[in-house]
Amino acid sequence: MPHHVRELTERRELETLSPFAAKAAESRGRLVDEPHDPVRTVYQRDRDRILHSKPFRRLKHKTQVFIDPMGDHYRTRMTHTLEVSQVARTIGRALRLNEDLIEAIALGHDIGHTPFGHAGEHALDEAVREFASAPCRGGDDCPRGFRHDVQSLRIVDHLAKLNLTYETRGGIGGHSKGRGDLSAKDGTPTSTLEASVVRISDRIAYLSHDIEDAQRSGIIDDIPAVFDRLGSNSSQRIGTMVQDVIVHSLDQPNISMSPELLRCMNELKEWMFENVYLLYPTMYPDIPKAQNMVKELFRHFVLPDNLPEGYEGVQGAIDYIAGMTDRFAIETYSRLKLPSAWRLP
Repeated sequence: MPHHVRELTERRELETLSPFAAKAAESRGRLVDEPHDPVRTVYQRDRDRILHSKPFRRLKHKTQVFIDPMGDHYRTRMTHTLEVSQVARTIGRALRLNEDLIEAIALGHDIGHTPFGHAGEHALDEAVREFASAPCRGGDDCPRGFRHDVQSLRIVDHLAKLNLTYETRGGIGGHSKGRGDLSAKDGTPTSTLEASVVRISDRIAYLSHDIEDAQRSGIIDDIPAVFDRLGSNSSQRIGTMVQDVIVHSLDQPNISMSPELLRCMNELKEWMFENVYLLYPTMYPDIPKAQNMVKELFRHFVLPDNLPEGYEGVQGAIDYIAGMTDRFAIETYSRLKLPSAWRLP
């Protein structure tokens, strides 16, 4: 296949994308150099490598917020990822940024998440910190905690060995805000504008779809009227936030929002933490059970000779547990901790 197909795509990017966009022809390259693909740009290859990887496929059986919900319409970590990608690509297209890079970052941004969503992440973080602080256990090279964005980068670099570009890796490793407010700094690129778009799109997507899932579950009836300016349903809220980002970022070297809408988003995020994310574990006892399960699995696999072949040490235990789906974690716990007569069929 002649290379002119990829070269034509690269030339179109140079001619049509924003001056502030990341162009494939100007990529810093990969950790390990390799020949170019005859058809796809480097960012298209990144996207495809993530999409076809086993860690990405496991996202369909990992919790977003609600653990093992009774219903087919609740989000999983994979559907969240796809919604982030859609929101980010909409913004990126309007701003004439590189949609291939945006999609690659979006598809990979949560690939390091644990089973049971953020509840599992907090549990694994606590278990690792507890182990590292114990006398005679945590050496200088012992991990001191767990963060899913750091694990996402470890997966693409060391476990799945995807050899992604520096631009995609920078977006994956720097996307997470946790409970922190979005600020003007989040729109100022530490790597690329495309990475900033995904960071903001992650917040837009989860605020919108988590409200919808929380209403479906019965935790909340509706959000306070003070947030009506965003819209009355998920579609309207996403539209309002996306359009605000586009209007204030067009032809600019950073990604911005109006101060009023940024403040409204941050206040909505805090309301969601107080009324959904922090309240949910107190209303549903399965959350603490799932967290205890993650901790017990870590305490088992961190012991010598308990890990399967290919994993080693504290980091190996982290890698193995973080890679589990919800159901595989439950099956493994059942096999290790329950008498055979009590195990799930």
